Amino acid sequence: MTGTSLKDHPSNKNKNPDKGFVAILGWSLAAIDAIDRFDRRYVIVAPAWAEEFANANNIPYIPWNFERLNDRSMEIAKTLKEAGVDVAIPLFEETVEWAGAINSVLLDQPRIYGQALLFRDKALMKRRAQLGGIRVGIFEEAHDKDDVIRFLKRVNQTLLKLEGDPNDPIHMKAFDKAGCLGHRVIRTPEDVYNIPDNEFPALLESHLDGWEFAVEAWIHNGKIRFLNISEYVTLGYSVFVPATPELEKYRAQITQEIEKLIKAFDIDFGFIHPEYFVTNDGVMYFGEVAYRPPGFKVFELLERSYGFNAYQGLVLSFDPKTTDEEITAFFPKEVVDAKGYAGCFGVYPRRRVVSNLEIPPETEQHPYFEFHELQQPLENKVTKRTAFGTHWGLVYFFGDDSHQLRDLLKAQEDLDYYI
Repeated sequence: MTGTSLKDHPSNKNKNPDKGFVAILGWSLAAIDAIDRFDRRYVIVAPAWAEEFANANNIPYIPWNFERLNDRSMEIAKTLKEAGVDVAIPLFEETVEWAGAINSVLLDQPRIYGQALLFRDKALMKRRAQLGGIRVGIFEEAHDKDDVIRFLKRVNQTLLKLEGDPNDPIHMKAFDKAGCLGHRVIRTPEDVYNIPDNEFPALLESHLDGWEFAVEAWIHNGKIRFLNISEYVTLGYSVFVPATPELEKYRAQITQEIEKLIKAFDIDFGFIHPEYFVTNDGVMYFGEVAYRPPGFKVFELLERSYGFNAYQGLVLSFDPKTTDEEITAFFPKEVVDAKGYAGCFGVYPRRRVVSNLEIPPETEQHPYFEFHELQQPLENKVTKRTAFGTHWGLVYFFGDDSHQLRDLLKAQEDLDYYI
């Protein structure tokens, strides 16, 4: 479809012409469904494999290969500008840099591309946070295994460890991958020897003792419009929203930290998903920040809990034609407007050989259990989980007691879904 005809696409005919025309970078059926039901004109920019489905379902669509970087890369910005698109919205980590490049053209603000590079490189990100007066742990870049061993020794020497004391762990993370992908916890030199060479270069971080949690913040005109605190039960396994009162008591402090982040990264609009640690004495440490929706279906959990659609909120926060009154009316009041607590658990088989999916009876019969997205195993042998690995599917829960939900999610770690 040509750029000039996108505004006149049948799916855009009944949209509000006075509001923005948005480009969604990446393919997500949940996002497409939500935005199609919203009042903004839109176009989906996604790989060529989505074209047949898009055409069959009357979805405004432009094919684009986000993995290809060459002298034609800016063609997509030109196409979208000619079509009258106002702003590009990234759905995934791999499209954040593209959104920055496109928006620097659409909005005629070259700094937006530089900002996107900060969101994509964890080392640059932490340096920018430090410059903004935000507390971070010790970190370095590693180019090979020797760098990792040196960092492990230096960190533990700084902690005054004696001969024979167990090492404090360090964390190794990919510079530009989302969530737990490429995240390793390293305690001994033996752990280092198992790292494949293709995982370098990478970011090394000291371990922060404390309560790790995530934040989702919708920003418009430099102000926080909605701030959710997502509570991790176990990182890489389970999360729920809103948080328990024990974590929510830090909301004022967390809000101040997000405001520091907005100032440090010069964020005027959009959505951020940072992670923090809070220590026992209430000190807040910045972990990292993403400029795209979180994983683990947190947007879906928020809709289950509050009733608003987070993808539609995403469009509002990016659209330069959104008014203050419109965005204020859209979002509910944090915590007090929640109908209950929504959480999910990522299942990974505990056995090395499996043949069948069986939902544990104590899970299926629990009043908080709602549904699952698990499939029967395609193979009998389970690949050993490296780093935090990738779950096999999510199980969803909803209830009115945050502590009961937290304990229920924790209990899933000791149950076998695949036998």
